[in-house]
Amino acid sequence: MRLVTTAAVLAAVLAHPAIAGPVSFASGWAEQRLSLFSSNDYSFGNQLSMVSNGSVSIAWTRLPRSEWAATGAAWTWAVEQSVPATSLAQKGGDDRNIALYFVFLPESAAEGLEGAGIRQLLGRSDVRTLIYTWGGNHGQGQFIQSPYLPGQGVTVALRQAGTGSHSENVNLARDYTNAFGGQPGALVGLAVSGDSDDTSSVIRAAISGLRLQ
Repeated sequence: MRLVTTAAVLAAVLAHPAIAGPVSFASGWAEQRLSLFSSNDYSFGNQLSMVSNGSVSIAWTRLPRSEWAATGAAWTWAVEQSVPATSLAQKGGDDRNIALYFVFLPESAAEGLEGAGIRQLLGRSDVRTLIYTWGGNHGQGQFIQSPYLPGQGVTVALRQAGTGSHSENVNLARDYTNAFGGQPGALVGLAVSGDSDDTSSVIRAAISGLRLQ
Protein backbone atom coordinates (compact mmCIF):
# COMPACT_ATOMS: atom_id res chain seq x y z
CA MET A 1 0.00 0.00 0.00
CA ARG A 2 2.84 2.41 0.81
CA LEU A 3 4.45 1.76 -2.59
CA VAL A 4 1.22 2.55 -4.38
CA THR A 5 0.77 5.79 -2.40
CA THR A 6 4.36 6.87 -3.07
CA ALA A 7 3.99 6.19 -6.77
CA ALA A 8 0.76 8.18 -6.90
CA VAL A 9 2.35 11.17 -5.17
CA LEU A 10 5.37 11.05 -7.50
CA ALA A 11 3.12 10.91 -10.56
CA ALA A 12 1.19 13.94 -9.35
CA VAL A 13 4.38 15.93 -8.79
CA LEU A 14 5.68 15.09 -12.24
CA ALA A 15 2.37 15.96 -13.87
CA HIS A 16 2.23 19.34 -12.13
CA PRO A 17 5.84 20.47 -11.63
CA ALA A 18 6.52 23.24 -9.15
CA ILE A 19 7.82 26.54 -10.49
CA ALA A 20 11.25 27.27 -9.01
CA GLY A 21 10.78 31.04 -8.89
CA PRO A 22 14.06 33.01 -8.95
CA VAL A 23 16.16 32.82 -12.12
CA SER A 24 19.92 32.87 -11.52
CA PHE A 25 22.17 35.10 -13.60
CA ALA A 26 25.28 33.49 -12.14
CA SER A 27 25.37 30.38 -14.36
CA GLY A 28 23.75 28.78 -17.38
CA TRP A 29 23.82 31.87 -19.60
CA ALA A 30 25.67 32.13 -22.92
CA GLU A 31 26.07 34.87 -25.50
CA GLN A 32 24.72 34.33 -29.01
CA ARG A 33 26.14 36.72 -31.59
CA LEU A 34 23.79 37.97 -34.28
CA SER A 35 26.67 39.31 -36.36
CA LEU A 36 30.23 38.03 -36.75
CA PHE A 37 31.70 41.45 -35.96
CA SER A 38 29.25 42.67 -33.31
CA SER A 39 29.05 41.71 -29.65
CA ASN A 40 27.84 43.22 -26.39
CA ASP A 41 29.81 42.98 -23.15
CA TYR A 42 27.82 40.94 -20.59
CA SER A 43 28.68 40.37 -16.93
CA PHE A 44 26.91 37.58 -15.04
CA GLY A 45 26.43 37.27 -11.28
CA ASN A 46 23.82 38.63 -8.88
CA GLN A 47 22.56 40.59 -11.87
CA LEU A 48 23.10 40.60 -15.62
CA SER A 49 24.99 43.76 -16.57
CA MET A 50 25.49 44.83 -20.16
CA VAL A 51 27.44 47.41 -22.15
CA SER A 52 26.52 47.74 -25.82
CA ASN A 53 28.72 50.07 -27.88
CA GLY A 54 27.31 50.29 -31.40
CA SER A 55 26.66 46.56 -31.22
CA VAL A 56 23.98 43.90 -30.75
CA SER A 57 23.87 40.36 -29.36
CA ILE A 58 21.79 38.12 -27.10
CA ALA A 59 22.52 36.42 -23.78
CA TRP A 60 20.28 33.39 -23.33
CA THR A 61 19.52 30.42 -21.12
CA ARG A 62 17.35 27.32 -21.24
CA LEU A 63 14.76 26.68 -18.53
CA PRO A 64 14.23 23.33 -16.77
CA ARG A 65 10.90 21.53 -16.97
CA SER A 66 10.08 22.75 -13.47
CA GLU A 67 9.57 26.24 -14.91
CA TRP A 68 7.81 25.42 -18.18
CA ALA A 69 4.40 26.20 -16.67
CA ALA A 70 5.22 29.76 -15.58
CA THR A 71 2.44 32.26 -16.36
CA GLY A 72 4.01 35.44 -14.99
CA ALA A 73 7.32 37.15 -14.33
CA ALA A 74 8.78 40.02 -12.33
CA TRP A 75 12.15 41.78 -12.45
CA THR A 76 13.99 45.03 -11.89
CA TRP A 77 16.04 46.73 -14.58
CA ALA A 78 18.12 49.87 -14.77
CA VAL A 79 19.55 51.96 -17.61
CA GLU A 80 22.48 54.28 -16.94
CA GLN A 81 23.12 55.26 -20.59
CA SER A 82 20.42 55.09 -23.26
CA VAL A 83 20.03 54.79 -27.01
CA PRO A 84 17.83 57.40 -28.77
CA ALA A 85 14.13 56.66 -29.22
CA THR A 86 13.48 54.55 -32.33
CA SER A 87 10.61 52.68 -33.96
CA LEU A 88 10.68 49.06 -32.78
CA ALA A 89 8.63 48.09 -35.83
CA GLN A 90 11.38 49.13 -38.23
CA LYS A 91 13.85 46.44 -39.24
CA GLY A 92 17.35 47.85 -39.22
CA GLY A 93 16.41 50.92 -37.20
CA ASP A 94 14.99 49.48 -34.00
CA ASP A 95 17.66 50.05 -31.34
CA ARG A 96 16.53 49.50 -27.75
CA ASN A 97 18.25 49.63 -24.35
CA ILE A 98 17.32 46.22 -23.07
CA ALA A 99 14.87 43.51 -24.08
CA LEU A 100 13.80 40.40 -22.16
CA TYR A 101 12.64 37.48 -24.32
CA PHE A 102 10.31 34.68 -23.17
CA VAL A 103 10.47 31.73 -25.60
CA PHE A 104 7.54 29.31 -25.80
CA LEU A 105 7.12 25.94 -27.53
CA PRO A 106 4.22 23.49 -27.64
CA GLU A 107 4.94 21.10 -24.78
CA SER A 108 4.96 18.11 -27.13
CA ALA A 109 7.77 19.72 -29.13
CA ALA A 110 9.63 21.02 -26.07
CA GLU A 111 10.21 17.52 -24.75
CA GLY A 112 12.33 16.65 -27.79
CA LEU A 113 14.29 19.93 -27.90
CA GLU A 114 15.76 20.25 -24.42
CA GLY A 115 19.28 20.57 -25.85
CA ALA A 116 18.47 22.98 -28.69
CA GLY A 117 20.23 26.34 -28.95
CA ILE A 118 18.56 29.71 -29.33
CA ARG A 119 19.13 29.86 -33.10
CA GLN A 120 17.52 26.46 -33.58
CA LEU A 121 14.57 27.42 -31.39
CA LEU A 122 13.91 30.78 -33.05
CA GLY A 123 14.14 29.10 -36.46
CA ARG A 124 11.15 26.85 -35.75
CA SER A 125 7.69 27.73 -37.05
CA ASP A 126 6.00 26.64 -33.81
CA VAL A 127 8.03 28.91 -31.51
CA ARG A 128 6.38 32.02 -30.08
CA THR A 129 8.34 34.78 -28.35
CA LEU A 130 7.19 37.63 -26.12
CA ILE A 131 9.75 40.45 -26.01
CA TYR A 132 9.42 42.99 -23.20
CA THR A 133 11.39 46.09 -24.10
CA TRP A 134 12.82 49.24 -22.58
CA GLY A 135 13.41 51.52 -25.55
CA GLY A 136 11.70 52.88 -28.62
CA ASN A 137 9.12 55.63 -28.96
CA HIS A 138 5.95 53.59 -28.35
CA GLY A 139 3.29 53.98 -25.71
CA GLN A 140 3.52 51.85 -22.58
CA GLY A 141 1.87 48.47 -23.10
CA GLN A 142 1.76 48.73 -26.90
CA PHE A 143 2.13 45.45 -28.80
CA ILE A 144 4.41 45.60 -31.87
CA GLN A 145 4.98 42.80 -34.36
CA SER A 146 8.66 41.92 -34.47
CA PRO A 147 10.09 42.68 -37.94
CA TYR A 148 12.58 39.83 -37.41
CA LEU A 149 10.07 37.20 -36.26
CA PRO A 150 6.92 37.91 -38.30
CA GLY A 151 3.95 36.05 -36.87
CA GLN A 152 6.13 34.48 -34.19
CA GLY A 153 7.49 37.36 -32.12
CA VAL A 154 5.68 40.28 -30.50
CA THR A 155 7.34 43.16 -28.66
CA VAL A 156 5.58 44.59 -25.62
CA ALA A 157 6.78 48.16 -25.01
CA LEU A 158 7.19 48.75 -21.28
CA ARG A 159 9.46 51.82 -21.15
CA GLN A 160 10.44 54.40 -23.75
CA ALA A 161 14.11 55.16 -24.38
CA GLY A 162 15.70 56.90 -21.40
CA THR A 163 17.52 56.25 -18.14
CA GLY A 164 16.40 55.26 -14.66
CA SER A 165 15.41 52.16 -12.70
CA HIS A 166 12.06 50.36 -12.65
CA SER A 167 10.45 47.17 -11.37
CA GLU A 168 8.15 45.23 -13.69
CA ASN A 169 5.50 42.56 -13.15
CA VAL A 170 3.96 40.97 -16.24
CA ASN A 171 1.22 38.44 -16.92
CA LEU A 172 2.78 36.14 -19.52
CA ALA A 173 -0.38 34.10 -20.11
CA ARG A 174 -2.55 37.16 -20.74
CA ASP A 175 0.02 38.86 -22.94
CA TYR A 176 0.57 35.65 -24.92
CA THR A 177 -3.16 35.38 -25.62
CA ASN A 178 -3.32 39.03 -26.68
CA ALA A 179 -0.28 38.64 -28.92
CA PHE A 180 -0.89 35.25 -30.52
CA GLY A 181 -4.28 33.92 -29.41
CA GLY A 182 -4.72 30.69 -27.48
CA GLN A 183 -2.78 29.57 -24.45
CA PRO A 184 1.01 29.51 -24.10
CA GLY A 185 2.85 26.22 -24.30
CA ALA A 186 6.05 25.49 -22.38
CA LEU A 187 8.29 28.41 -21.42
CA VAL A 188 11.56 26.82 -22.53
CA GLY A 189 14.01 29.73 -22.61
CA LEU A 190 14.88 33.30 -21.70
CA ALA A 191 17.10 35.83 -23.42
CA VAL A 192 18.35 39.36 -22.76
CA SER A 193 19.58 41.69 -25.47
CA GLY A 194 20.81 45.21 -26.01
CA ASP A 195 20.78 46.80 -29.47
CA SER A 196 22.74 49.96 -30.29
CA ASP A 197 24.23 49.20 -33.72
CA ASP A 198 21.84 51.24 -35.88
CA THR A 199 22.33 54.47 -33.94
CA SER A 200 26.03 53.86 -33.10
CA SER A 201 25.22 54.74 -29.50
CA VAL A 202 26.13 53.26 -26.11
CA ILE A 203 23.97 51.33 -23.63
CA ARG A 204 24.82 50.70 -19.99
CA ALA A 205 22.07 48.62 -18.42
CA ALA A 206 21.37 45.79 -15.99
CA ILE A 207 18.59 43.42 -14.99
CA SER A 208 18.18 41.74 -11.61
CA GLY A 209 15.66 39.98 -9.39
CA LEU A 210 14.12 38.01 -12.25
CA ARG A 211 11.44 35.69 -10.91
CA LEU A 212 9.00 33.40 -12.67
CA GLN A 213 5.53 33.04 -11.19
